[in-house]
Amino acid sequence: MGQYTKTYTVVLSLCALLLTAALITFPQDAVGASVKGLTMWWTIVFPSLLPFFILSEIMVAIGIVTFFSVLFEPFMRPLFKVPGSGGVVWSMSMASGFPAGARMTTQLRKQNAITQAEAERLVAFTNASNPLFIFGAVAVGFFHDAHLGYLLAAAHYGGNLFVGLAMRFHRRSEAATAPFRWPSLRNAFRTLHEHRLKHHKPIGALLGEAVRSSVQTLLLIGGFIILFSVLNQLLSSLSIAALFQDVVAIIFSILHLPAELSGSFVGGFFEITLGAQLASETTAPIVFQAVIVSFVLAFSGLSVHAQVASIIAETDIRYAPFFRARCLHGLFSAVLALLLFPYLYTAPSMQTSGEVGETSQAVTFFGELLNGMHTFGPVITLGGLALYCVCYASDKVFTSK
Repeated sequence: MGQYTKTYTVVLSLCALLLTAALITFPQDAVGASVKGLTMWWTIVFPSLLPFFILSEIMVAIGIVTFFSVLFEPFMRPLFKVPGSGGVVWSMSMASGFPAGARMTTQLRKQNAITQAEAERLVAFTNASNPLFIFGAVAVGFFHDAHLGYLLAAAHYGGNLFVGLAMRFHRRSEAATAPFRWPSLRNAFRTLHEHRLKHHKPIGALLGEAVRSSVQTLLLIGGFIILFSVLNQLLSSLSIAALFQDVVAIIFSILHLPAELSGSFVGGFFEITLGAQLASETTAPIVFQAVIVSFVLAFSGLSVHAQVASIIAETDIRYAPFFRARCLHGLFSAVLALLLFPYLYTAPSMQTSGEVGETSQAVTFFGELLNGMHTFGPVITLGGLALYCVCYASDKVFTSK
């Protein structure tokens, strides 16, 4: 054990020295990547996640999650071996995107609303990209192909469903069983009221805590986005990424996949946005582009892994089950994309004028929303940070008194 610890220390120190040397050698590349990551966080990530994070804090605090837990219990327990509150976490994670699922799961674990095994199952399959990113950024923004969004969304969320079904066997000996009972609104309201009485707080205090906690988490997420953006650029500058691409290209050739997609796979291994963008710039057949992008979206990239690991580190939830689940999600999503491609994707040249109009109208909302985020996102971010400062200052004033 001591030898392993010393080896780990040496490797970690060498990596830190190498990255420091790379920063000194390629300062312009590092600054450019840092600005790119900051821009993404500033315009998209912060304004899109802040409302969901605040809302999730309030829902957990006042007992709304407990209310829906009673209603969802008869369905979530037998299917996924998690409490009914997992249904709320799952729906919120799909609407807001990662790492919202990990954050809500951590909140429930801190309140002892779920066990360690249930938390590990829940965080494994509530890690999802939101529709805004899939339809707006990837399908319309990168590929300029609205139809592709339906295929990617079906593969992504379908893969998450299969991950949930697979993770029900995680620590199965600790899975609680209960006889099936139809959901009762009366019991749900009674549970909500009991939770509210037990955890009573003034609404002002709830809002202040929700804003402070949400912004702190988003600042942490922003740091990881910038860090991995710089790390990925430095690996490219050092030609280390090219070495990985050569290895992946050999594996792709064995699997009869286009070798030119190896760059998007390696890039997506670190950051999903880069992986999806690189895949859209290749000349590979669209079916293979969809397969690789589906895997990249499901695996989520090491940037998201680091965000989730830092969030769940506040509890006894382990990271290893989450990593295994991401690998499973990538496999499931890639296979689903391949199988569903003939049924859910229609090439633009094969669409009729009516189909194009109908598809564009269905996805226009996400495209317009993404454009709006680029325009008004920084304003929302500034407003959120200002609100955080006000809440933080108010808390300090009242605490000193």
